[in-house]
Amino acid sequence: MRLRRVVPVALVALALAACDNPPPAGETGEQATGSSARSPVARVDPATLPVIDAELGVPPRAAPPTRRRAPAKVVVRLEVREVEQEIADGSRYMFWTFGGTVPGPMVRVRRGDFVELHLMNHPDNTMPHNIDLHAVTGPGGGATSSFTAPGHQTQFSFQALNAGVYVYHCATAPVGMHVGNGMYGLIVVEPDEGYPAVDREYYVMQGDFYTTGDYREPGLQPFDLERAIDEDPAYVLFNGRDGALVGDNALTARTGETVRLFFGNGGPNLTSSFHVIGEIFDRVFNEGGTTVVNDVQTTSIPAGGAAIVDFGVEVPGTYVLVDHALMRAFNKGAVGMLRVDGDEDRVVYTGQEVDEAYLGDYAPAALAARPNADGGAAGFAQGERTFIGTCAVSQCE
Repeated sequence: MRLRRVVPVALVALALAACDNPPPAGETGEQATGSSARSPVARVDPATLPVIDAELGVPPRAAPPTRRRAPAKVVVRLEVREVEQEIADGSRYMFWTFGGTVPGPMVRVRRGDFVELHLMNHPDNTMPHNIDLHAVTGPGGGATSSFTAPGHQTQFSFQALNAGVYVYHCATAPVGMHVGNGMYGLIVVEPDEGYPAVDREYYVMQGDFYTTGDYREPGLQPFDLERAIDEDPAYVLFNGRDGALVGDNALTARTGETVRLFFGNGGPNLTSSFHVIGEIFDRVFNEGGTTVVNDVQTTSIPAGGAAIVDFGVEVPGTYVLVDHALMRAFNKGAVGMLRVDGDEDRVVYTGQEVDEAYLGDYAPAALAARPNADGGAAGFAQGERTFIGTCAVSQCE
């Protein structure tokens, strides 16, 4: 939590000065990544560009920054795999995936790049699939050009015109079922000058899953269409599995570092109220775009949307990632962990300083000061009657 806004002292003076001295990017909702985010993208001749094979990010590892200042032809290869694997301990599910993971691999390119996308549908699969990338300007986001039967592959290309963090997903009918089975991921289009440097980057997506059995019910669980239509998920998960980001799988950092989360919401139905317990987002690239807001406690990410959240970590300990619609977190699985090691900072956070008995109105001095003090006997007697009456109804004895 190190990035802070300058609080205006004289609003009128600042308003007058703003014409000649605009505020720094990201401090008051301005473009955080420079004016290039709004300038037109020059058309390119793909034949003249250097060719790069995309280095994909496998969740929770983010794809690395491009570290380029000029366009390239970026070749992206995604294979569709239908795989049965655990959704929770003892519970299995037939996931439809890009690349065998939920979410699919993170793609990272630069604004102005010419992207050549190859979609391969594995011969063992049972369904046709395609891909709709929200970063594509064109019919169906590429879906109309990528309908691919099992054992086939398709290809189309596009120029990345807009910087931001975008969801991609399967758009084959029934679309909600394909997305609900795990067919989504993120494509990041860096602005011309890239994003501000941080120490660690991670890739996390939330999704809601609709199984016939309830949360953690054992065995192979089929997809439940009626449950999906009713928007009643059995699971709400980070990275496609109950416990995907806890225990030995927790994200890690050290005190003094800045952490960036590329966070997306595959849906298909629910909006995420994303929050990290014990942290404040110093910088949020709102809705995955180029406008920054500062000092945010919880950010709303709709189905099919994304955001970047940056925050510094000053205090060691375990920080819990949640959908702050908390029944989803603690009863349906939308929980993860960030484990921070390093030195304590007792000024930022002291830890527990006092743990002692508190008697309130039942402290001896308070009881003695009461008119007709009976030592609290009447109150205790009333409590006993309430307890006995409750237990008689609930058969708790």
